[in-house]
Amino acid sequence: MNVTELLHDTLKQGTTRFAFELLPPLKGDGMGGIFAAIDRLAEFDPAYINVTFHREGIKQTERPDGSVEWHVVRRRPGTVGISAAIRQRYGIETVPHLICGGLSKYDIEDALIDMDFLGLHNVLALRGDKSQNERFFVPHPQGHAHAVDLVRQIAAMNRGEFVDGEVEVCHHSKFSIGVAGYPETHADAPDAASDLRRLKEKTDAGAEYIVTQLFYDNACFFDFVRRCREAGITVPIIPGIKPISTLRQLTLLPETFGCSIPDDLKREILAHSDDKAAIRRIGTEWAIAQSRQLKAAGVPVLHYYPMGKAENIIEIAKTIF
Repeated sequence: MNVTELLHDTLKQGTTRFAFELLPPLKGDGMGGIFAAIDRLAEFDPAYINVTFHREGIKQTERPDGSVEWHVVRRRPGTVGISAAIRQRYGIETVPHLICGGLSKYDIEDALIDMDFLGLHNVLALRGDKSQNERFFVPHPQGHAHAVDLVRQIAAMNRGEFVDGEVEVCHHSKFSIGVAGYPETHADAPDAASDLRRLKEKTDAGAEYIVTQLFYDNACFFDFVRRCREAGITVPIIPGIKPISTLRQLTLLPETFGCSIPDDLKREILAHSDDKAAIRRIGTEWAIAQSRQLKAAGVPVLHYYPMGKAENIIEIAKTIF
């Protein structure tokens, strides 16, 4: 059962499932940390596990003659392999992310073929962030500039259509396609209306569900769902939740993800700015309150962003699930 089928089954039953996202380990690290995190979270019966995809960065190396050489590197490779290992070890549906940044259409096609061979039939299609050396997002010369084009490529492959044309004899992959949604509008969008039009284009192209960027005011999510439905977007919408755990995140998260921090939450954290344990507790309690309200509203899945730290997600899951 792929993620789209799981979502429709969950909505039919009127239940809310637990899901979370993992980062691949840094290059050179093993799978021990990944498995340790899943071991602790598996008891909450996750509907699926997402594995993020990280594009290339730039590494500077000084040559013996004093000149500088630049290398394109990926600090967190292995998304497809990690996803396959998780699925084989735990039997949980796994969702590899796939991005436009740094990849040609042929690279994307090869990754999808690998995923299909490995039994990975879910994918979250994203544009991805700009590279470290880019002021604005620049697509690969043979790649995609927008996530909707990636969705179209995946949907075409499901129909047996490849980059170089239709394959006469094809078993037809059956990828369940998810995309990202932005309750507070994508940073590169000129306004909320155009951002919503882009999202509608992605669902029209074949996206079957939406996972939102993190947010801290549930009113933003409910308004986003309302606007989506009014725009004719009918697919399931999954809220994304990230508990605040450090003082620095008050500024880092809005800068990185374009989310706003409610004044009540900000004031409470600032009142305990010298107490790390209190900040973590406040952030966890806020996420629990969010989760309770969202679950009561009947969302099919609560999707959590641990970002390498599972402890607060475990506390939330124990309370909610």
